[in-house]
Formats: sequence, C-alpha cells, structure tokens
Amino acid sequence: MTFFFLVYPLLGLCSGFIAGLLGIGGGLVIVPALLLILPYQGLPAAGIAHAAVATSLATVIVTSLIASYAHHRHRAVDWPVFWKMAPGLLSGAFSGAVIAAGLPSGVIRTCFGVFALLIAIQMGFRLQPAPRGHLPAAPLLATVGAFFGILSAIVGVGGGTLTVPFLRWRNVAMQRAVATSSACGFPIAVGGSLGFSVMHMLADPTAASPGAIYWPAALWIGAASLLTVPLGAKATHRVSTVLLTRVFAVALTIIGLRLIWG
Repeated sequence: MTFFFLVYPLLGLCSGFIAGLLGIGGGLVIVPALLLILPYQGLPAAGIAHAAVATSLATVIVTSLIASYAHHRHRAVDWPVFWKMAPGLLSGAFSGAVIAAGLPSGVIRTCFGVFALLIAIQMGFRLQPAPRGHLPAAPLLATVGAFFGILSAIVGVGGGTLTVPFLRWRNVAMQRAVATSSACGFPIAVGGSLGFSVMHMLADPTAASPGAIYWPAALWIGAASLLTVPLGAKATHRVSTVLLTRVFAVALTIIGLRLIWG
C-alpha cells in the first residue's frame, strides 16, 4: 500500500506537467496508469476501468484550474469562447459519464485504446485541417462542446485532444487554443465526476461500487499536479513542443494497442 502512495504523487507530477504543456488535461497519462495500478488496490475487477476513468476526471478538476490560471496570467485564455462552450461541455460530460457507468469494463478499455491510438496518429503526424473561417455562434459552440464532453467523459480525459484541434481549425492561435482548452477541461471534469458520482449513489448508496471515484488516488495525483501544471503551462510559451508531442504519440500508440488487444 505504501508503494502505491508513492506512485500516485509521481503520476501527478508527470500528468500535471503534460497537462500544462500540451493542454490535454493529463487523463491520457492517468487512465492507463490507473488501469495498471488499481487492480492491486482491492477494487472489483469489473469496475477497474470505471474507477480509472472517474478518478482521472476528478484529478482534471485540479489540473484544469491551475493550468487555466497559469495561462490566464499570460492573457492567453479566450474566456468568451470558454463561456460559450462551457454549458455544452458540462452537460455533455455528465451524459457521457452516465453512459460510461453502464458500459462493461472491457468496452471502456477498448474505447480508451481506440481513442489513444487515434490521438497518437493525429499528434505524431501532426494531422490538422487547414485553418479556415472563424468560430461559430454560441449555440453551435455549445453543441460542439456537448459532443466533446460526452467523448471525454467516456474515456476520462480533459478534452484538450479534441478542443485544441477544433480551435486551431477555426483559426485560433496555437498557444491560445492550448490555454482555452485547459479552461474547457474544468466543466468536463466537473460534469463527468458528478455523472459518475450520481450513478454510483443510484447503484449502491451504502458501499463502494464499480463506478465510484477512487479518492486516495485522486487526491494524491491532484495535489502533486499542483506543482508541475504551472511549469508545463509556462513551458508552452517558451519552448517548441514538437519533439515531446511525437514522443508522447509513440507512447500513446503502445498504450492504445495494448488496451485494444491486451
């Protein structure tokens, strides 16, 4: 048990830095790590994937807040865009968590594996539609946010892997897209965490059920990420992230393939 309470802070330091640097919320690191760790914590095997996703979303609440503040200090967050997308992100994430809570553990693992593989391809080959046009009106932005929220909650990520490419496609500068995406992770994390919590209480209000957030991991990871999220956000404005993005894409490819065929 002591070993794992050393691992969680290390996981928080790593995921926090990546969240701040790439604007992806850290979930792409946290979920596969928890899928490896949580089986040794005594959780029911059928609920490991649910717990990993729900716990990841809970930690994103912290990382998104800190990353948003760090980017805000650089005046990089497009708050009007955030407020237009937030209602859709929040409601979509809640709905996505409700959907995920009813899925078998193996399906969630496969969904995350496919998602990780697709994101790895996009990041590794820097696939991005040519910037065109401008951001749509508020109703359409909210609809896009709802779609992103549903997908993000099912796989336990902060949504940056979807929001950043979308904002870049609509002619938003890269640093501003990353910063705004970090802020968008907060409503996703809150909506997803609430969704899993509600389903947990409905399933079994008296005992730990498969869909519950594993709070020891969430608290340690979240607390440790406080130290490195600002460092990652600061690095975004000072260094090129091309090499790190491609290395991360290779790691995601391995993770995705392992979860799909593991």
